[in-house]
Amino acid sequence: MDFEILINALLSLIPPALVGLIFYVVMRGIFRADSTERKVYARMEAEMREAQTKRSSDRVTKDAAAIAKPVKNTPKEPVAGTQKVSKTTKK
Repeated sequence: MDFEILINALLSLIPPALVGLIFYVVMRGIFRADSTERKVYARMEAEMREAQTKRSSDRVTKDAAAIAKPVKNTPKEPVAGTQKVSKTTKK
């Protein structure tokens, strides 16, 4: 009779143990998926930042080159027939 009680007690522990095992497997899968998703998202974000930095540095380089170039159509001497404006010139 004592052996029967022990067997019943052990058999009653099987369902909660199986439910706990299933819960563990599901939660482990969720955490691994989340971890993988975070790694992939971080990689994508790093690539986007790198591309944005490259675009912005290219733009700065182009702007600097445009600033450094002299304007071609600017006359270096006064055009004939124009009046030189000075502080003493009054209209």
